[in-house]
Amino acid sequence: MGVAEALPILAAGVAAGAINTLVGSGTLITFPVLLALGYPPVVANASNTVGLVPGSVAGAWSYRAELATQRDLLLRLGFTSLLGGITGAVLLLVLPAEAFRTIVPVLIGIALVLVVLQPWLARSLRKRQDLPAGGSRSGLLLTLGIFATSVYGGYFGAAQGVLLLGILGLLVPATLQQLNGVKNVFAGLVNAVAAVIFIVAGTVSWPPVLLIAAGSITGSLIAGRYGRRLPDPALRAVIVVVGVIAVVRMLI
Repeated sequence: MGVAEALPILAAGVAAGAINTLVGSGTLITFPVLLALGYPPVVANASNTVGLVPGSVAGAWSYRAELATQRDLLLRLGFTSLLGGITGAVLLLVLPAEAFRTIVPVLIGIALVLVVLQPWLARSLRKRQDLPAGGSRSGLLLTLGIFATSVYGGYFGAAQGVLLLGILGLLVPATLQQLNGVKNVFAGLVNAVAAVIFIVAGTVSWPPVLLIAAGSITGSLIAGRYGRRLPDPALRAVIVVVGVIAVVRMLI
């Protein structure tokens, strides 16, 4: 791998790590870059998932103060995230590659819509910040929502974070920052278990994995410390532009 190929992957990893920590949808940055460099879609998706795991860990660590109040929720639904991630990863491997080429443009389109709707989701979350502690309505609906989102994340993780924030915000009384920390943990669990499956299956290309990993750690740590000062519209605009490019490339 030459410098001309390595630098875009590293830069995409930094951007994806930061975006995943703040909003979610970092895959819409790294996945199109790997496609543009000639990696097959399934290999690109698997390598991207493995590479983003260290950034997920760093993002969760950045929100450790907010997570201290959410340990019960993490323990109750952590296994659900793992099970959903396994299901999604297995689906990626057992379904034909042509199915992935057909399904992913649709998933990216849905993800882009969710990214555009993210301000509305955020406002919904803020309206629920004054709900009384211990008034969580987390039950079967919450469990099913987390499982479905985790299946999606294990198969193709773009906008998984946005989905998680929407579900958690509707069913769990907590602040936006606390829910963002929980989102980082659940998304990290999904990526980690899917990464193990992809590595065992041998669908990973290691050079881009290492570059994305290094970049995502850097981006996550920067976002955890400074990223909340960045304007959300700018982040969303970048994600939407890159995502549209990915859809057009895969359709062509």
